[in-house]
This record gives sequence, C-alpha cells and structure tokens, in this order.
Amino acid sequence: MTKVIQVNPDHPEVQAIEQAAAIIGQGGLVAFPTETVYGLGADAMNEPAVRRIFEAKGRPTDNPLIIHISNREMLDLVAADLSDQAEALIDRYWPGPLTLVLKRRTAVASSVSAGLPTVAVRMPGNPIALALIGAAETPIAAPSANRSGRPSPTTAAHVRLDLEGRIAMILDGGATRIGIESTVLDLTGGVPVILRPGWITKEQIAAVVGAIEPAASLAELQRSPGTRYRHYSPRARVLLIEHGATASVEQICKEHLKTATVGFIGHTPLAIDDARFQAMILQAKAADYASKIYSALREMDERGASLIIIEGILDAGEGAAVMDRLRRAASETLRE
Repeated sequence: MTKVIQVNPDHPEVQAIEQAAAIIGQGGLVAFPTETVYGLGADAMNEPAVRRIFEAKGRPTDNPLIIHISNREMLDLVAADLSDQAEALIDRYWPGPLTLVLKRRTAVASSVSAGLPTVAVRMPGNPIALALIGAAETPIAAPSANRSGRPSPTTAAHVRLDLEGRIAMILDGGATRIGIESTVLDLTGGVPVILRPGWITKEQIAAVVGAIEPAASLAELQRSPGTRYRHYSPRARVLLIEHGATASVEQICKEHLKTATVGFIGHTPLAIDDARFQAMILQAKAADYASKIYSALREMDERGASLIIIEGILDAGEGAAVMDRLRRAASETLRE
C-alpha cells in the first residue's frame, strides 16, 4: 500500500521530508510535487532504484529521465563541461521549469540517460521538491508520476490512481502551479536546440543565449524525455480542433454525438442539450489550459466519455507548450 502524507506546499514539514528522503536513500520510490507536474523520484546514482521507476510506470527503457537537483554543487555530480550559455540560463531560470541537456558524468545511473552520453537536468521551483532532494543528499531522477502514456498528474490523487501499490510514498503538496512539463533544451551541440517546448518559451531562451533551433531529427529527440512515444492520453479517443480551424466547434460536437458520448474541453460555450454531452469551459489562455488540461482529460474519462473533443488555442508563447501536449494526446487532429 502506498503511504500518502500531506505536506505544506510553502513550508514542508521536516518529519515528512525526512521519511521520504529515507525511502530514497534505501532505493525506494517517492512521488512529489514540482511546479510543473508530480514527479516519481529515485536516487539518480543508484541503478537498481532507477530501474524501479521504469517498472512502476511501465515506461520504455529507451526513454531517458530528468534529474532534479537542489543546488549548483549537485549539478557537478551529474553533468560536465558546462558552457557559458548553460551558466547564463541557470542564472536566469533556475529554480524553474527549464531542463538542460548536458554532457553526462559516468557516476549517473546508466538507465537515467537510456545509454546516451547526455543527461537532462533541472532545478525545480517547488519548496517540497527542493527540500526532498536536499534531505536525500543526492540528485533525484524523476519522470512524471503516472502510468506511461497517461495524462501527467497535477495532484496527488492522480498519482494514487495510477501508481497505488507500486510506490512507497506520495508527498501531497496540493495541485501543481503550472501544470505541464518543463522546457527541454539541448546544449550539447553548437546551437541550442529545443527538444520539448514548455513554460519557458523559445523567446525567453533566445533573449539569453541568442539563436536557437527546433529539433530536426529523431536522433536529437532521443536525448529528451517525453518525445518519442504517445503521451498524455486518456482512455477515450481524442479529437483536437486546432486554433483557426474553419469548422464550427458546436457543429463538430453535434455530428459526433450521433455515434459517441462526447466530452468537450474548450473555451467556446456551446448550446448543446444532450445527456450524452458534457463540457468543461476554460479561458482561452495558455495558463488556464496548462493548469487544467490534464485534470480535465482524466475527469472526462471518469465521466464515461468515449470521445473527447478539445478546442485548441493559439500556438505561440506558452501556448506552444500546451499545443505540443494536446497534439501528442490526440488520436485525430482537425486543422481546417
């Protein structure tokens, strides 16, 4: 049985943190909140412990993990040969939702990097996460704390639903602040490459380091967690309506109600009176979508929707990260 401990998100209780840190020290698994989503943590320097993450999640072993650290000194344990660009980004955006892909030190458990010579690292902007890493006195490898392929967890209840009995403890710090995963930036080549968009935008990164590029090949994407497989998906089929599509959102929903129980997540209020239709109306802002979309997908599953229709938002700024996640969750996308 998985133990759940409620923790003050601003001032984590020492006893709870010490219990969780002891589990990490013994090679066990602990789920904990970050500012993005809940992570499933293990000692990043302990190979058997890291393998337990893959087992608990059902995660493909060729999908690398992100290492979380609590101070600058800890970074030197896992990464080598940091560039001036890396140092500048660390000064500007850590702690925060920016993951840097760097040259890996050999002391890191090999499974963390899926056999690659690189390692993905970030310093989370969450007091509970930082306290746990500090108390454990080791870098913590932590992908999202959900079953592989499912919507990422933004509450402890989501973690428990997916991983009850598979992990030792969940630190419940309430709902996460941002709600989608970190930006992943590769700094191992000549020009920085965004492997996964996130809450730190390409414009913010470019303001610090100059020119950046999107990932251009599968080989580049392999260096990032969460890019090679379908992710963030509920049990129901998902139809994504891209921003700017000319078809009427209401008409699309009505058409699909002929053959499916429809759940709608979007920002357009719809006048549909049908027992087989349920709607969750969000603000047409990236922040509102990011904080609510994973919970909304899970809730529509619980309500019994066989098809979830999602109305997209503008693919710009923070919206690019939201749309990246929605496209990965979608079974089908309607663009025009």
